[in-house]
Amino acid sequence: MHSELGSLLPEPYNTTWSGPVAGKAGFMAAGRSISPLMLRGAGSEHAATSTLPAAFTDLLPHFLVEPEDEYIVKNKPVTLTCRSTPATQIYFKCNGEWVHQDDHLIERTIDPATALPIMQVKIDITRQQVEKVFGLDEYWCQCVAWSTTGTQKSQKAFIRIAYLRKNFEEEPQGKEVTLDQEVLLRCHPPEGVPPPEVEWQRNEDVLDPASDPNFFVTADHNLIIKQARLADTGNYTCAAKNIVARRKSPSATVVVYVNGGWSTWTTWSSCSAVCGRGWQKRSRSCTNPTPLNGGTSCEGQNVQKSACVATCPVDGGWSEWSKWSACGADCSMWRSRECTQPAPSTGGKDCQGLDLQSLNCTSLECPQSESPPLSTHGAPLQPFSTDGAEDVALYVGMVAVALCLTLLLIVVVLVYRRRKEGLDADVADSSILTTGFQPMGIKPTKPENSHLLTIQPDLTSTSTSYQGTLRSRHDTVGKFSMANGPLLDPLPNGSHTLHNGKLGADPGEFVSRLTAQGYFKTLPRDVDNTSYGTFNFLGGRLTLPNTGISLLIPPEAIPRGKIYEIYLTVQRKEDIRLPLAGCQTLLSPVVSCGPPGVVLTRPVILSMDHCSDACPENWAVRLKKQNYEGTWEDVLLMGEEHPSDPYYCQLEAETCRVFSEQMGRFALVGESLHMGAAKRLRLVLFSDAYCTTLEYNIRVYCMDDTQDVFKEVMQMERQLGGRLIDEPHLLLFKDSYHNLRLSIHDMPQAHWRSKLLAGYQEIPFYHIWNGSQRYLHCTFTLERLSLATCQLSCQLCVWQVEGEGQSFGLDFNIAKFLLMDSSSTALAGPSAFQIPYLIRQKICSSLDTPCPNGADWRMLAQRLKLDRHMSFFASNVSPTSVILDLWEAQHFHSGNINQLATVMADIGKQEAMIFLVSDGEC
Repeated sequence: MHSELGSLLPEPYNTTWSGPVAGKAGFMAAGRSISPLMLRGAGSEHAATSTLPAAFTDLLPHFLVEPEDEYIVKNKPVTLTCRSTPATQIYFKCNGEWVHQDDHLIERTIDPATALPIMQVKIDITRQQVEKVFGLDEYWCQCVAWSTTGTQKSQKAFIRIAYLRKNFEEEPQGKEVTLDQEVLLRCHPPEGVPPPEVEWQRNEDVLDPASDPNFFVTADHNLIIKQARLADTGNYTCAAKNIVARRKSPSATVVVYVNGGWSTWTTWSSCSAVCGRGWQKRSRSCTNPTPLNGGTSCEGQNVQKSACVATCPVDGGWSEWSKWSACGADCSMWRSRECTQPAPSTGGKDCQGLDLQSLNCTSLECPQSESPPLSTHGAPLQPFSTDGAEDVALYVGMVAVALCLTLLLIVVVLVYRRRKEGLDADVADSSILTTGFQPMGIKPTKPENSHLLTIQPDLTSTSTSYQGTLRSRHDTVGKFSMANGPLLDPLPNGSHTLHNGKLGADPGEFVSRLTAQGYFKTLPRDVDNTSYGTFNFLGGRLTLPNTGISLLIPPEAIPRGKIYEIYLTVQRKEDIRLPLAGCQTLLSPVVSCGPPGVVLTRPVILSMDHCSDACPENWAVRLKKQNYEGTWEDVLLMGEEHPSDPYYCQLEAETCRVFSEQMGRFALVGESLHMGAAKRLRLVLFSDAYCTTLEYNIRVYCMDDTQDVFKEVMQMERQLGGRLIDEPHLLLFKDSYHNLRLSIHDMPQAHWRSKLLAGYQEIPFYHIWNGSQRYLHCTFTLERLSLATCQLSCQLCVWQVEGEGQSFGLDFNIAKFLLMDSSSTALAGPSAFQIPYLIRQKICSSLDTPCPNGADWRMLAQRLKLDRHMSFFASNVSPTSVILDLWEAQHFHSGNINQLATVMADIGKQEAMIFLVSDGEC
């Protein structure tokens, strides 16, 4: 092989190796062919080819040093090194081309241990050479070593131009966070080769997550402060560096603030007046905790004053002197008096003077000592015996004690009987509260006129649903059972019961059956806020009057052959506590429909009011649902709905419509994204129905702008004898952490005056924002100067602290009031739909099939202004039926079926004429 290689080389290359030679050398191409580059500038003075000793002619060359990846910094060239043994020649090839022999620096040595020749070759690569390479390929070089036995190639070394751009792709942003809050600072370093290393600095000091576990740097270079501490306040900088340069991002200021909190109130001070009316006060300080680093100060007053009445001191007064006592053995008599008319009290002075007086008796009144009388025989007489008198006194004392004990016993018996009578009265009164809520084991008495329950329904009534035999409510006892699953067994003989949305003769029977189940124990026992009915595949509607809450059960939502007894109720806020955190607030009533777990083939539509403003960019609105364990879960985030989800929500200006394939307990919760978010509040004014005194009270309720809350307050005021005195007013309450203040001004001073001590009344921000407080109101006590005054005109001013306010003019007669709204009957059953069942089927079959010209369900959605829900409609088997369901839910009270026929005609479908189908066909 050596002879063959030697024959291919020109004369200057064919020499005999005779020891270490350093210098420029030519080379031979692999595969026994000569590169044109080898033949240029060849000289005999520096030969690159040598003959190996015979002992090493059968060895292939192996590399001791191979070229490594290098980076060109600015204009400084890099050097690649290749060392091999035993080798007769080593040359570099870069990007598929041989490097000129004059560019090689060759050095030859001998390994002292093995006596093998070692050849080392170096070349320099400049920035200009690398920049000449265009395209996706990178610049690379590798060396090839020859021996008499064969050739070997080294690994490829890639040469890249190092750089680091100036601008960060994402810079950290400053934040203000509360104590113990998690902080995320983002950083995307500038592009660079090699990729830059990132470190974080706080106030120019490098952060080390290993020494402080409260800091964590993610794989994408973001900094996380797990729990913000006061010491974490500072300027944070993201620094990126590589072999070329070092870049720093602008500093991001992180402020860890502490909001102020009130300490506990001190005890009330003593009354300022010694006698009569005065003031007393108590104070608190904003030190629990003290606001730091710009944290908000405490809202409210740090001093409270209260009127007090100090009892005036009463000086003691002497009673009358008692009668003089009999003259004593010391020839003196005495009399006394007591300091009891009146006795000194509340710091009054004691009586001055003596309480006991004595006086010497006259000589005639003093007792004289005489000798005992003599008997007729001259002996002294014996004194008369007193044993009989002592016995009489003893008997009299015993009788007096017996009389006292008898009187005491009589008093004890009378007190006991009186208390027992009061307890029995309490028990009797409390039993009234439980009437109508009998346990499931007690079967109500069958009504006398039970045969009337089999009468056919009156088809002329607008509230009748569909024909069928009615049966007694007592036959349904036990049919609703959750023990065997959520489904309700079908009624016997194909009969069904329909209650037109209101409770029957025994309303507590249905509610008690529900509340006996574990899941329904929190259902309200208020039958006025509960509606229920029995439904089959024809569907129907449940409505809670005057609440804005309804449940639409579309046709075919209940499987054919199944009959469900379905309820709809609104929960009281004090019964259900939603876990709200941060800026979250309750935007809707908590509504339950069920029973949960029933099988539905199509989604039902639950309609309820909400109180958010009309700016969806201000809110992150979530639909929450309570599971069987009682835990509230987020089932939907508005704006991120997925067509495959079992829930969908349409948020209108004042109403929320929830499409759900499952029944349960739902609520709408909003989280404000910035301080511009606002809730709609309703201000409602009430007063007493009859005012016979000079004092007059105005109660201003501040409630969420939903119909259910308004109805609840109406019911409570009706029970208290209150009357509505003005139309409700709308107010936008912003998430500014400021309290709500109310005041009354511009009253006619000649007829009215205010009895309030302060200029305004204040409702704390969080009591309003969390939405869970009931009956939030403040009372303004006014006084008229004459009973003949009945007209009142004034201004009600409402504003948030440091915010814009609103003023409402009031002008009313206190003897006249607005009428309360009356409840309407809730409808249920197929008659609740405006579109007859057969007509509905024809519309669906006509529009569900896609048309090339777009005259299908998509055009119907556009004409009804529902095109923003196209993706949801398309995810259903029958998009037209879902559109019609939504139309029914939106236009139950105001819908015009002729307008829907006009839309069908505009689409170009002849099916618009089907609205003229006779009632007999439907």
